[in-house]
Amino acid sequence: MALYKWEGVARNGQIKSGTKEAPTEAAMLQFLRSQQIRPKKLSAVKTGGLGGFNFAFGSGVSQKELVVFSRQFATMIDAGLPLVQCLEILGNQAENPAFKKVIKGVQVDVEGGSTFADSLKKYPDVFDSLYVNLVAAGEVGGILDVILQRLSAYLEKAAKLKGQVKSAMVYPIAIAGVAVLVITVLLVWVIPIFENMFKEFGGAALPAPTQIVINLSKWTQHNFIFLVMFGVGMIFLWKWIRKNPRTLEITDDIFLKLPIFGPLIRKVAVARFTRTLGTMISSGVPILEALDITARAAGNKTVEKAIYRARQSISEGKSVAEPIAQSKVFPPMVCQMINVGEQTGALDTMLGKIADFYDEEVDAAVKGLTSLMEPAMMVILGGIIGGLVVAMYLPIFELAGNLKAG
Repeated sequence: MALYKWEGVARNGQIKSGTKEAPTEAAMLQFLRSQQIRPKKLSAVKTGGLGGFNFAFGSGVSQKELVVFSRQFATMIDAGLPLVQCLEILGNQAENPAFKKVIKGVQVDVEGGSTFADSLKKYPDVFDSLYVNLVAAGEVGGILDVILQRLSAYLEKAAKLKGQVKSAMVYPIAIAGVAVLVITVLLVWVIPIFENMFKEFGGAALPAPTQIVINLSKWTQHNFIFLVMFGVGMIFLWKWIRKNPRTLEITDDIFLKLPIFGPLIRKVAVARFTRTLGTMISSGVPILEALDITARAAGNKTVEKAIYRARQSISEGKSVAEPIAQSKVFPPMVCQMINVGEQTGALDTMLGKIADFYDEEVDAAVKGLTSLMEPAMMVILGGIIGGLVVAMYLPIFELAGNLKAG
């Protein structure tokens, strides 16, 4: 989105000028023509950033803002307001500057004659292929308000599912991070103080646990930079593994087979697949196109491949359930319910019921996992730190015992 300064001649011959935001120069020219203004001058105005450059990370639009936008849009469309007026109202009231620019850009495109779906397609970081295709189906079917309500409900449930998974993953990572930080502080800064204190006592032979901890402390101090570099290197290696298509497939397959997190990841994948596909089918998106979008939104390469095999099966005139069952990714109950839904012609309803069931399953699994891991992580953390502290106090206990005996 850029700010353009323009000057042109109106239909009555009057010279007009002003500034307006538009995604491209072509969109700005299109807008001026729609206002029956013949442009004479048009130039982009540099704004924000450092030295005229804008630095943006991601779309800058949260899922919650997208949900509110969709719900308010549906309400206004249902009330009979024109599409352009809805966009103008929502653009003016948007508090997020990034989202405001996007909405204004969509408004300019729609005013210039583009469809709403085509206008949204220009902002893939904000409106993904699922959103765009559902809006397109709503425009064609004349049920845009219904589609937007469905999108809002879908996004809310998807955000809840994502939050549940995050809560399951963040806790052990946070505890592990605190443990590493505390152990590093003890080894690098605290234990050397005890070591100097023991030397002042005369350098007598230290208990074996104490000597091991002191040796570990010395090794950590000497190799501290290398340990930090190793940690940073592992982070970059992990990012490379997750970006490389081949290694991404391998790690995604491993994730599904993990003993504790594997079942949770599988349930999340099933809930996401059934919710996305059910929403698209009920909104009138063709099944092949719906499966293609659902596969790309799966979040796991193994699940994605299974969905693409189902798509191939349908294109050959077969059913969805058979290739999904053969993939061994989805539980038998899911495959059977999809098969029943196909036979009865109520696949979208059946998919919605499966999604609701697995949403509850994910919620229960996250609560169970959190309640299990909390005491386990505390015991591990307390054992490591407590062991270090006890090892350093052993010589003091021995010294106190000797003084008492003397």
